[in-house]
Formats: sequence, structure tokens, C-alpha cells
Amino acid sequence: MFAGISRFDQIQADLGISRKVLTERLNHLVEHGIIERTPYDARPRYEYHRTSTGAELVDLLMVMIGWGDKWLAGEAGPPVLYRHHACGETTQVDLRCDHCGEPMHAGDVDLLPGPGAAQTA
Repeated sequence: MFAGISRFDQIQADLGISRKVLTERLNHLVEHGIIERTPYDARPRYEYHRTSTGAELVDLLMVMIGWGDKWLAGEAGPPVLYRHHACGETTQVDLRCDHCGEPMHAGDVDLLPGPGAAQTA
């Protein structure tokens, strides 16, 4: 769906998996609010689109893809490039602090208990 494919048959052809497996996976994503299903035909045919939750999940996946591109793509290079809409340049995904704009990596942060952390007695 990130690449613009939204109909069941298109998704199945792209992934090359059985209808049953794809139906189970899409239903799971719908149940968890990652995608939504909308009818596009009088017969029960549906298109699938990301929700805002799903769009944020794609952001996470783009960071993971960047890791794979760096460490696993090999001599040929990454299979997909990203063109940024705002500037039109081809770029790489980068995780940055939303306050100062600096890059964030594991060694650049401290983990602190958040409001949802379990309270210990």
C-alpha cells in the first residue's frame, strides 16, 4: 500500500501469497487500525488504505529499510530510492530529534520512565 497498491488482487499479485493468507493478514491490520477497508464495487470488493496509525507505522518501516539498505543491500545498492516531496531531492531516511533537529542514535539518548511505566513499590 505504501507503493500505491490498494486493491486485493493487486496486493496478492505483488506479494505472491494465497488469498487465504492475504485475507487473514489484511483482516488483522484492519482490526488493529493500521489500514481501513472501503468497498469499490457492488460485489464485495475492497480497497485498503493506511490510517493515520498506519502512516506512522510506515515511518518506522522506512527507518528499518534504511538500516537494511546500509547493511544488507550489497554492491548493487538499495532497491528503492526516496524522493522528498518538499525539496524534490533523492534522500535517505534519518531519525532526528523533534526539538533540536539533530540525529538520534542509541548512544545519544537516555531512557527515562514515562507516564505509562509500571510503578514499583
